[in-house]
Amino acid sequence: MAGLKSLFVSHGSPMIALEASPASHFLMELGRTMVRPKAVVAISGHWRTDGFAVGAAAMPETIHDFFGFPPPLYAMTYAAPGDAALAVRVAELTGARLDPRRGLDHGLWTVMKLLWPEADVPVVPLSLGRRLGPEAHFQLGRCLQPLTDQGVLILGSGAATHNLAAYAGRERDETALPWVTAFTDWLAAAVTQGRQDDLTQYRCLAPHAMDNHPTDEHLLPLFVAAGAASAKGAVLHRSVEHGVIAMDAYGWE
Repeated sequence: MAGLKSLFVSHGSPMIALEASPASHFLMELGRTMVRPKAVVAISGHWRTDGFAVGAAAMPETIHDFFGFPPPLYAMTYAAPGDAALAVRVAELTGARLDPRRGLDHGLWTVMKLLWPEADVPVVPLSLGRRLGPEAHFQLGRCLQPLTDQGVLILGSGAATHNLAAYAGRERDETALPWVTAFTDWLAAAVTQGRQDDLTQYRCLAPHAMDNHPTDEHLLPLFVAAGAASAKGAVLHRSVEHGVIAMDAYGWE
């Protein structure tokens, strides 16, 4: 696969790091076939701050920010190095404040463990803005564009759909519900056709937007990834778990 400038993946449950699934197999294969980045600036739906913040730890800790899962999941670590110089550059480009202690939450380390299991690609986490919407995060991606020409991958990890109330009690192999398919079909078309204005206005334009994203923090990493690269993206993976959790992934060259 040609080099990607930015990538959006759906991380789903933390169990993606332990359980085989179409999405986990996709991530492992992607890690084997894509051009290896020099470093990663990673944005997770699980880190929000006032304004933006960028992690500058030399060795970001593995954050187990979940509860009620099997003990082996809590024993897992991901010891990828940080990159202090890259963190400073991200701060210069975006105005983000430096956070010397921030580690990698499960939205990042679970998928990176599948992509690069040797944990030898430096990673710098970048937060979402707590009170900022899609357009602000698209512009955040624009600010990161210079890094993509230097071999740095912009990785957004969130969810193509994220309605946990609808997820409760559903079987893992349940067929996608119609309102999930309608939304993800629209999202895939907007990404591949380069309809960036439509993407940032998805609340008004996408079918069943509120059903699929009662809150939008898990879709905001997609806008950062879209802003960081070319206008048109590509669908890299589509699958659905529990009928309502879309595990779609998109890439931009």
